[in-house]
This record gives sequence, C-alpha cells and structure tokens, in this order.
Amino acid sequence: MANLVKTLVTIGQAAKQTGLSAKMIRYYEEEGLLLKANRTDAGYRLYNSQQLQQLGFIKQARALGFSIAQISSLLGLWRDPNRSSREVKQLAELHLDEIKKKVAELQQMQSLLQQLADSCCGDDQPQCAILDGLQK
Repeated sequence: MANLVKTLVTIGQAAKQTGLSAKMIRYYEEEGLLLKANRTDAGYRLYNSQQLQQLGFIKQARALGFSIAQISSLLGLWRDPNRSSREVKQLAELHLDEIKKKVAELQQMQSLLQQLADSCCGDDQPQCAILDGLQK
C-alpha cells in the first residue's frame, strides 16, 4: 500500500512532470481523454503512473496536431491490445492528408502575400499595392 501512495501525484506535480498546465489536465479529464482522477478526502486530484503516461500520449498527439476526437480514437486503440495497426495507420494518414492540405493553403497564402508585398513601393506615397490587392 505504501508503494501505491508514492506513485500518486497531485495535479500540480502531474503538470510539472508532463509539461502541461493544470487547466489542460482538468480539460482532458473533462473531455474523457484522461481517466478520472481519484480524489483525496479534501477533494484534491491524485494521478497515478498510468494517467501520467496517458497525459504524455495526449501531449504528443496534440503536438502533432491531432484533434480531441482523433486523440480519443487513438487512445482507444492504444488501450486495446487486440487493435489492428491498420486502424492506427488509417487515422494517422487521414490526419497527414489534412496537414498536407493546410500546408498547401498556407503556401498559396504565402505566395499571394509575397506578390502583394513585392508590388508595394513601401515609400511615403499613399498608393499601396497591398491595400489595392486586398480589395479584390
């Protein structure tokens, strides 16, 4: 029993260990991504090593831009020892396609903005090709 107590950490300690804010940890718990924390008699949340591992998983998935819904699916697959890696790969590839689309949109925005900036004299005159281009 003493070992179990040592593995439990407060939300502040969990935040420090995972690099997440306490607010985000509570949010992930509310969204059902993180298993509900046990509470002390005083109502403080206590997290075990499994929950800390889940938080690390969630943090990495968020860093890769996965949505909450996608992370929920990934966590379900992660927890399922009978999962098919095909399912995991499909989720990753769908997300990768979304990222590629966003990158293409950003590149198009960059190109257009660069054209507008290049066409502007940037002098003391009121005429501005950037503003003219924005009103199209």
